[in-house]
Amino acid sequence: MSSILTNTSAMVALQTLKGINSNLSKTQGEISTGKSVGTAKDNAAVWAISKVMEADVKGFQGISDSLSLGESTVAVARQASETVTDLLTKMQAKIVSAQDENQDRSKIQTDVDALKAQIASVVSSAQFNGLNLIDGSKASTNILSSLDRTLGGDVSAAYISVAGVDFSAGSYTARSVFATGSGASGALSTAGADTTAFSLGATTGAGAIVVDGTVAGLAAGDSISVNIGNQSATYTVTEDDLRAGVDKSESIAFGLKNAIDALGISGLTVTYDDTTTTGTLNLSNTSANALTVTGQYKNADSGDLSLLATIDVTDDSTLAAQLTNIEKMIDSATTAAANFGSVESRLETQADFVSKLTDAMKTGIGALVDADMEEASARLQALQTQQQLGIQSLSIANQQPQNILSLFK
Repeated sequence: MSSILTNTSAMVALQTLKGINSNLSKTQGEISTGKSVGTAKDNAAVWAISKVMEADVKGFQGISDSLSLGESTVAVARQASETVTDLLTKMQAKIVSAQDENQDRSKIQTDVDALKAQIASVVSSAQFNGLNLIDGSKASTNILSSLDRTLGGDVSAAYISVAGVDFSAGSYTARSVFATGSGASGALSTAGADTTAFSLGATTGAGAIVVDGTVAGLAAGDSISVNIGNQSATYTVTEDDLRAGVDKSESIAFGLKNAIDALGISGLTVTYDDTTTTGTLNLSNTSANALTVTGQYKNADSGDLSLLATIDVTDDSTLAAQLTNIEKMIDSATTAAANFGSVESRLETQADFVSKLTDAMKTGIGALVDADMEEASARLQALQTQQQLGIQSLSIANQQPQNILSLFK
């Protein structure tokens, strides 16, 4: 049946053409933007995921900058630590030379003082963007290294911690904690000093360390180190050692005794003796080898190189202790350089990982939202052909009512 009121063919052709035009508009949008999912309307779930990942990519780009800055800062600290190690090694050679009584120690001391000044210059200038990791101004610093996202969407920042060191002169303060020092080979330190040194002869060697815990200014965190042979023991003073009613000398001496006993040196016996002077540790050596004993006090506020202040090769009585002290400082500097080197390597690895991770995330985002341009091109041509045919079909359908006129001629 034909009707001049309802043209079903035209309505079908019109709906078909609308669908073609809608698909054509979408395809043209993909080609112009390069995205198959450009808005939440296109695919809400995929669009939301892509936006979260894009935010993470932006975050990781910032992390990459943080890692670069941190790596440069640590590299400066490592280089400075290596330089300090070299300067301390040169100073050690000077101290060794001064052990010979036939040397001009005053001239050697001039060289030592120059090395001290150079070390101080290196420490003060070892900063990057205002951050100095070796002058004691920063106990540690955290470098942003990653963003961690849970399945539930919670985000937290991850950091690589870098421990600082204190190679400044510090605030070394003399306390005179060693009441005396004596050994089988004779006393090598005077009474009331921060260093002590003597030798324990083989088989029957004996000597004593006397700790005076009552000296003014002694505080928790101060430490006493004793080197015996090639081993070192350190005791750090605690609040309990200094509280009222405690025999401070005895408490600290016992703590030092336990630290020495823990070394397990064969043939060495350490006993506490309070029959004469409180705080006295008697040392005896029954081994076949002589043992050199040196002691050093260090206050809590002093830096790792604060013992530089005690280096004076013109003082014959402390030369043995100075040799031990320079070894300690070299060990501190080399340890710091090694630690900084390890962290620098870790930062470099993390930076490389973040770069690759960012590229992988960009690839993943592209797989979700980018348009397949080859497919879009082929689809565009097909839709353009369909559009032309749809227009012709609608034109033919619109002409059908006119054919009814022929029935009334």
